[in-house]
Amino acid sequence: MNDEITAVVGHQLYSFDGRVLEIFGNHPERFHIRYMRLSVTGPDRKGRRTVEINALGRSSTRNYTAAEWEQVPDLAALLETVQRAIDSDPGHCWPG
Repeated sequence: MNDEITAVVGHQLYSFDGRVLEIFGNHPERFHIRYMRLSVTGPDRKGRRTVEINALGRSSTRNYTAAEWEQVPDLAALLETVQRAIDSDPGHCWPG
């Protein structure tokens, strides 16, 4: 059984296995749920959304137009799953 969730947005592949979020593309990144915060904001008045991932010592921000967001419903589902995993992790170590 494969519990990995994926979403493709343009040239980026998001992959989440329940603990680690990986984003493959020009600048691949890995984030463990224990050491990250996730924020999805929007839509703004033009329908744009912003995905911010903060980890200890770094952050990553991606902006999506309304058209991009609507074309990839899998991304919203994946990010909701990541947020649920963060919220349910008893060892979440984010300071503050």
